[in-house]
Amino acid sequence: MPSPLENLASQTMHLMAGGETQVLEFKASFDKATIESLVAFANARGGKVLVGVSDAGKIIGTTVGKETLNEWLVQIKSATSPSLIPDIALHQVDGKQIVEIDIQEFPVKPVSTRGRYYKRVASSNHQLGPGEIADLYLQSLQLSWDAYEAQGYTVAQLSTAKIGRFIRLVNQHGRFTLEEGDAMGALQKLNYLKNGQPTWAAVLLFAQEPLRHNIHIGRFKTPSTIIDDRQFTDTLFEVVEQSMKFIVSHIAVAFEFDGSVQRKERFAYPLPAIREALINAVVHRSYTDPNDIQIKIFDNKISIFSPGTFYGGLTVAEIQQDSYRSSLRNKLVAEGFYLTNVIEKYGSGFVRIRRAMAEYPEVRFSIEEAQGGVWAVFELEGGQPESQPESQPESQPESQPESLVEHVLKILGSDALSKQEISQRLGQKAISGPLNKVIRELLAQGLIEMTRPETPNSRLQKYRRRVAQ
Repeated sequence: MPSPLENLASQTMHLMAGGETQVLEFKASFDKATIESLVAFANARGGKVLVGVSDAGKIIGTTVGKETLNEWLVQIKSATSPSLIPDIALHQVDGKQIVEIDIQEFPVKPVSTRGRYYKRVASSNHQLGPGEIADLYLQSLQLSWDAYEAQGYTVAQLSTAKIGRFIRLVNQHGRFTLEEGDAMGALQKLNYLKNGQPTWAAVLLFAQEPLRHNIHIGRFKTPSTIIDDRQFTDTLFEVVEQSMKFIVSHIAVAFEFDGSVQRKERFAYPLPAIREALINAVVHRSYTDPNDIQIKIFDNKISIFSPGTFYGGLTVAEIQQDSYRSSLRNKLVAEGFYLTNVIEKYGSGFVRIRRAMAEYPEVRFSIEEAQGGVWAVFELEGGQPESQPESQPESQPESQPESLVEHVLKILGSDALSKQEISQRLGQKAISGPLNKVIRELLAQGLIEMTRPETPNSRLQKYRRRVAQ
C-alpha cells in the first residue's frame, strides 16, 4: 500500500502532466517572479506554484534547508499587500526536492506586490491597468461603479423627456411599475439617485449633455481606406439606435421570393446578432476606460471592440457555453436595459447571438479578449482577416494552387454555380481561402462574372464563365 508521501508525489506528477494552466505555474527557483504568480492567483481563482520544475515541466529540484520554507513565507508575507500566507509543502519526486506553494483566491481584492497588481489569465500573469484594478476592487466589495454619485452633476442636468420616455417603456413591458409624471420618484425608486444626486448610471442614461463616451464607426474598403465614418455621442439608449441605423445602412441586402406577393429581405448578416453584440458593448464596457467603442465594417466582416475585458473573472471559454454566468460591471445600466426589454435576461447576450447565427451558416462569429477589451467579429464564410494570409489544409484537393484556376474554369463550364457548389465539386468540405482568391482573380481578369453583380455579397450569388464578345 503506498505511503502518504508516495501519494503526494503521485498527485504532484499528475498535476504536472498537463503543463502550466490557469491554476498551475512552474518555477525553477524561488524568486520575485514566484511572488508575482502567487499574487496573480490570489486575484483570480487561486492556484499552485511548483518550485524546482522547469518551464517545460521537467523536475530539476531545488535546495531546501532547515529554515528555507519559513524564510520564503516571510518574504511572501512582507512583499504582498494585503499580506498573503500560502500553504507550503515539500515533496520528494524521483529523488529530487520540489516545493508546492498553494494560495487560495483572496476575498478582498486586489492584492499587490511592490506596487504592482497581477491577475492569472490562461497560463500567464497579466499586469493590471488602473481600470482593471478598480474593477477588481468594486467586484470584491460587490459594488458597481455606475451606482456612485456622479461628481459635478446635478438632477437639473438630467433630461425629463428621456426619463419620461424610459418610464413609459418600463410600464409598457411590465417588468416593473413606475408612476408616470414623477420622474424624480422613479429615479429614486430605481436607485438612480444617491443622496439626492444623480449616479453615473443616471448620467449615462438620461443626461441632457451626454458624457464623452463615443461609438466610432467606419465603413472600410481596406484597413487604410475609409468609405464612410461617423462618431456618435449620446445617452445609451439613443446611441444604440443611432449606431444600429448606420450599421444597417452599410450591410448588403438581398431580396427573396417565396411565392407570396411580397418579397422578403435577407441581410448579409443576422441583424439580431449584430444588435445584441452592440448592446453588450454599450452595457458592459468599462466606462472608466477613456477609449471609444470601435466598429469597423468591411466587405467581408464586421468587428465590434468594447473597452474593458470580461468582468468578474469570466473567460472566453465560459462565454462559449450557454450556461455561462456573467457578472455585471454596470449593474444599474444593465437594469435599465432589462426593464425596457432591450435585454431579455441577465447573462443571455451571447446565447441570443448564437441563436440568431443558426440561421446564417455562411457567417462565422468569434469573440476574444485583446488590446484591453473584447472583440466580437462577424465574418462571411470564406473571408479572411485582412491582416492574415490565406491558407488551407494540405489534405484538400486544391493543395496545388497552380492548377486551381484550371479546375474552377473546368467546373464552371457552361453552368452558373455558387461558391459552395464549386467547393463541393472540388471535393472540399468548406469554401477555402485559395478558392476565394482564385475567384477574385478570375473576376478581375474578366474570365468569369457574377450573376448578381449589383449585390456582390448576396447569398444567392453565383459565378459563370464569361462569354467573349
